[in-house]
Amino acid sequence: MTQIPTTDLITAQALEYQDQSAQAIMALALSQHQDIAISFSGAEDVVLIDIASQLGKPFRVFSLDTGRLHPETYQFIEQVRQHYKIDIEICFPESEAVQTFVQEKGLFSFFKDGHQECCGVRKVQPLRKKLSTLDAWITGQRKDQSPGTRNSIPVIQTDDGFSTPNKTLIKYNPLANWSSAEVWSYIRMMEIPYNKLHERGYISIGCEPCTRAVLPQQHEREGRWWWEEATHKECGLHAGNLK
Repeated sequence: MTQIPTTDLITAQALEYQDQSAQAIMALALSQHQDIAISFSGAEDVVLIDIASQLGKPFRVFSLDTGRLHPETYQFIEQVRQHYKIDIEICFPESEAVQTFVQEKGLFSFFKDGHQECCGVRKVQPLRKKLSTLDAWITGQRKDQSPGTRNSIPVIQTDDGFSTPNKTLIKYNPLANWSSAEVWSYIRMMEIPYNKLHERGYISIGCEPCTRAVLPQQHEREGRWWWEEATHKECGLHAGNLK
């Protein structure tokens, strides 16, 4: 049985692997954990799936369906599933929690109250439930995605947001040092699937009501929750990034 790395080992490995390739970090992650999965939603995550598929090791993929994604995103998920011939574990929010929230607050309360409550019901709670079954997860976070919250993320870290008193969850960020240009260069070179919304000016894609296209030279994160303060745009999936 695979032995889960200790916190001290993770700290040491974060230093050792901070300048190593995404392939090396992915190989380390898959070799160290039996209960580990790639979190899939966007372009970076398909790069992770492609890298994992080339390593020849078994790997799992999960995705959150909030119930409010773009039609193109659902098509994208299915395209990735078929392209790599993999199972994608779809995680849904609790129907009762969604029903109660919508009944009390309506369908667009986030425009007035902020996005955290809706994201909490539709994304954070389902993610917490999924992560409770895992020892580690692999994300597509990059340092240049959000200058206010992600510019210092390590390639390997303990996930303080979703760890519990009984279990320390490990998070791997193999693309932490990649730029958006490098991600898209890889996608074009390897001819892998991508969300067709990217062809219409969408860069960072979340739920349909909370995502819009950005103009040239705008930062990608400006297309998410654009009505809120620009430097704290996290839905809660990576809440540990907020200082």
